[in-house]
Amino acid sequence: MKLHLNDTFNKQLPADTDTSNTRRQVFGACFSYVTPRVPSNPKLLHVANEVSDLIGLSKEDVTSTEFLALVSGSKVYPETQPYAMAYAGHQFGNWAGQLGDGRAINLFEVLHNNQRWALQLKGAGETPYSRNADGLAVLRSSIREHLCSEAMFHLGVPTTRSLSLVTTGDKVLRDILYNGNPAYEEGAVVCRVAPSFIRFGNFELLAARKDITNLQALADYTIQYFYPEITSTGKEKYLAFYQEVVNRTVDMIVEWQRVGFVHGVMNTDNMSILGLTIDYGPYGWLEDYNPDWTPNTTDAEGKRYRFRNQPDIALWNLIQLGNALYPLIENVPAMEAILNSYSHRFDAKFPVMMQEKLGLTTEYESDFQDELTTLLTASETDMTIFYRNLANVLKSDTPEIALSKIEYAFYQPDALVATLKTSWINWMERYLQKLNDESLSDADRKAKMNVVNPKYVLRNYMAQLAIEAAEKEDNSLINELHELLKHPYDEQPENEKWFAKRPDWARNKVGCSMLSCSS
Repeated sequence: MKLHLNDTFNKQLPADTDTSNTRRQVFGACFSYVTPRVPSNPKLLHVANEVSDLIGLSKEDVTSTEFLALVSGSKVYPETQPYAMAYAGHQFGNWAGQLGDGRAINLFEVLHNNQRWALQLKGAGETPYSRNADGLAVLRSSIREHLCSEAMFHLGVPTTRSLSLVTTGDKVLRDILYNGNPAYEEGAVVCRVAPSFIRFGNFELLAARKDITNLQALADYTIQYFYPEITSTGKEKYLAFYQEVVNRTVDMIVEWQRVGFVHGVMNTDNMSILGLTIDYGPYGWLEDYNPDWTPNTTDAEGKRYRFRNQPDIALWNLIQLGNALYPLIENVPAMEAILNSYSHRFDAKFPVMMQEKLGLTTEYESDFQDELTTLLTASETDMTIFYRNLANVLKSDTPEIALSKIEYAFYQPDALVATLKTSWINWMERYLQKLNDESLSDADRKAKMNVVNPKYVLRNYMAQLAIEAAEKEDNSLINELHELLKHPYDEQPENEKWFAKRPDWARNKVGCSMLSCSS
């Protein structure tokens, strides 16, 4: 197994001079060297072959003992120096100070086909940033991260990737609901892959400590390798950088809203500087359409990270990034203009996306879309199924027939009576009028709708079924779901059983509705 190594982050940026693996505040550094914990009995559960191709590994490579040793943390790859990144963050709106990679260890960077990829183990042991934790991960959370990373990529959402899923053979103590009832669970390690894992919080830490030298070094490094299109110099360079991060973040959030994804823990330390979805913890998809739903038990009361609030939280986080970058720019009006561009870009992209979901090319009408949101919420409607089946409506349908075609999306179709049913009929009548103003044929419109409205997403109950099977040493569902979610927009009639609303048993089941940050 031969990889084309090309480390830059830990070669060009300052390292922690203390090489002991002790919990501490780290100053004057962007990272600390650390060695992954050696597991007692690692076993490879799954490999994403598309990701192994990205980094230049063959199918033979990923079945080797050398590969298992690498992705489990058993052995350090020759001539590499693993490390944990230092960063800070705002958590639930509050400054948390130094955080850092508490259970993530960066292995190395590779170059393949002119693409740079960093490999990172999640759950491979403690680091100087682990605080009071053990740096380990459990099987259930690792399955969720592995499957969701790849599912999001195939949905067309900017995301980190996941190469592999390994069990360690070691037990890990976790309190799944934070209610004082910890239990031992199967330990696991995920190997994550991305161009870089730099976060907003990397910049926040250095700015908070007024370490401007290293703040500038980190910004220069990030621009050099990940924003090479920026060719300006001086303060203009950092302004252009800030603008591009804003643009990428907008684009990511629009994609989240398109597919109904709720991240659940949008702290600034969980925001990628590359505009990628990062850190799959208590995430979820809107199943019964509730814009105020959050999948995170920690967020249950304040609902800061609820679905409808994600665009505003992303902007809030970008303001914090702006504060961190200010010492390099020192131009408040120019930075305010960039922040204002967030709303302009979002307001330009979001309506187009929403119209595409309806198969419409005419001008966006907010009252029409708002009425739909109200109806979807009032009817307890499955978002994914509704939009997918809406493509089956024909221009020649009556409003009643059109409504019958999306009835499967309702969790309680018998409750669709009286005023609520009348409201739906009226909305459908308006929708049909709009369809008849369109030039596309029904078949062409359906084809266009089906490339923006997925048929299959990783619902929490699906992940939970895979987790429960894997805990019984049955990995078949991990494989099945991974294959299913590689083609989320295809009909896949052989997989129709997964085109289904959340079952009643999953409504309030742990792991299927809300999850904790340890999930």
